[in-house]
Amino acid sequence: MRFCLTVAFSLIAGAALAQQTADAVQPEGATEGAAFATSERVAAAQASKDAGTPVSAQTFMVAAANPLAVQAGVDVLAAGGTAADALVAVQTVLGLVEPQSSGLGGGAFLVWYDAASQSLTTLDGRETAPLDATPRLFQKEDGEPMGFFDAVVGGRSVGTPGTPALLDEAHKRWGRQPWGGLFDAAIDLADNGFAVSPRLAGLVERDTERLASYPITADYFMPGGTPLAAGTTLKNPAYADTLRAIAADGSEVFYTGKIAQDIQATVQALSFNPGVLSQLDLAVYHVKERPAVCATYRAHEVCGMGPPSSGALTVGQILGMLDSYDLGALGADNPESWRLIGDASRLAFADRGRYMADSDYVPMPTAGLVDPAYLADRAQLLDGDAALEEVGPGTPAFDHSLNWADDQSLELPSTSHISIVDSYGNVASMTTTIENAFGSRLMVHGFLLNNELTDFSFRTHSDGVPIANALAPGKRPRSSMSPTIVMKDGAPVLAIGSPGGSRIIGYTAKAIIAHLDWGMDVQQAVSLPHAVNRFGSFDVEEGTTAADLAPALEGMGYEVNVRGLNSGLHAIAIGDDLQGGADPRREGIALGD
Repeated sequence: MRFCLTVAFSLIAGAALAQQTADAVQPEGATEGAAFATSERVAAAQASKDAGTPVSAQTFMVAAANPLAVQAGVDVLAAGGTAADALVAVQTVLGLVEPQSSGLGGGAFLVWYDAASQSLTTLDGRETAPLDATPRLFQKEDGEPMGFFDAVVGGRSVGTPGTPALLDEAHKRWGRQPWGGLFDAAIDLADNGFAVSPRLAGLVERDTERLASYPITADYFMPGGTPLAAGTTLKNPAYADTLRAIAADGSEVFYTGKIAQDIQATVQALSFNPGVLSQLDLAVYHVKERPAVCATYRAHEVCGMGPPSSGALTVGQILGMLDSYDLGALGADNPESWRLIGDASRLAFADRGRYMADSDYVPMPTAGLVDPAYLADRAQLLDGDAALEEVGPGTPAFDHSLNWADDQSLELPSTSHISIVDSYGNVASMTTTIENAFGSRLMVHGFLLNNELTDFSFRTHSDGVPIANALAPGKRPRSSMSPTIVMKDGAPVLAIGSPGGSRIIGYTAKAIIAHLDWGMDVQQAVSLPHAVNRFGSFDVEEGTTAADLAPALEGMGYEVNVRGLNSGLHAIAIGDDLQGGADPRREGIALGD
């Protein structure tokens, strides 16, 4: 009963973890109670999650994957900071306390609602392929794809990090607090130490062989050859020094000078699986502002990150196809609801595999993929009472050739999501990643480098037809990250997102359906057991009521896999007050005032 065990663990260990966080983030010399996020507030937020009830607030809120990071963020908001200010504090702490998921060496997508202009936009901080990379970077001499972990571990998989530049750009646009002070919590924790969480300890234990491949990484996560144990006090002075440099001189110090030199040396000078990332790649990196992609669902606009992410398009397609079906009347426990959701997802994933990639490099039918008429036509395929026997991509309206082959990339889950609402009415939904757990396993200046290039297709063609998501110099790999802001009547009503590889899309869509169709509050919606169908078979979450659906789904013609499904949904509903929910499968909380 994995889901039940997760809740039980939270009741025992979660409150203890929350209790020790408040004092840990106060700067040296701070008076007791100076921080907004006291241990009592943090413990109360943890207890609310454990009880399955949302956290309520009136003014501001943060929902993220670790109490220490949430605490840093709400302290910034309580001091008058914006959501952009809080993002810096939350992300820099997350990069320390859950380094396996995100950090300075990775990338992120931000969806931002600006209250002053009442407008929505997105910032693309996705990693880029090195300029010296070739489309066959992940192929063996015979042209066949490398094994996944043969490609991941080492320098070959490292793309140009985008997270530091994205945080800097967001702060320049929307921040109010001084840049340098936003790093105080993370620097203090890195200097003085934090308690290793059970989740981090467990992931280190399971990945010892790959972590041992690079001495600096091995020494940090397995000092003396022994994997870190939960509760161990861990310090990271190298990370603190990196943060001090960025705090003093901005993100430019990351992309030039000593840090950039050492990133290049770490990637290129390996005795095994070296890569081609260079100082030039770092120096020319830039964040891109892109329009949000929105799809209509239940009189709402569900908006998120467009290409190079497939998130908003695929979530939007799933919901758009379901808009004509009364899921509310069917209910959350009805296998028919999940047949409709599952086959809508399959149809959307077929389009995703054919068309979606970095639109700066390949033409994409972005508007056509979420056109209501196209989705209504695709929705007709869902009429019936059994699983679709065959699913293929459709033909959305497009002013270019549609001659693409289906993608063959593999995404494994390790990511984090942050939702923030500030006292000014701004809303941030940011998903952040280093791709696989512990990324490339290469550590430099206290942070891990990503393995994001393995999100490209390892093959360039299929039966002579090019694949849209093939690697190219400077290109951004396709992502499934789905940071989402749901709008109604021009105002934000929900900020949500999740980690989970390509299952991110299903996790996010399911939680939106639970909230809008089934009337669940945000904590119920993010806690709802998972049933996800991407490519034909249903993955249902073991130890939960979702597993009870297995016989009915098998009777409809599906193959069903009962397994652990470790999402990390973090959501804030925005109405007369703020309601926050944190995924019980992770260590995070929602907290506000």
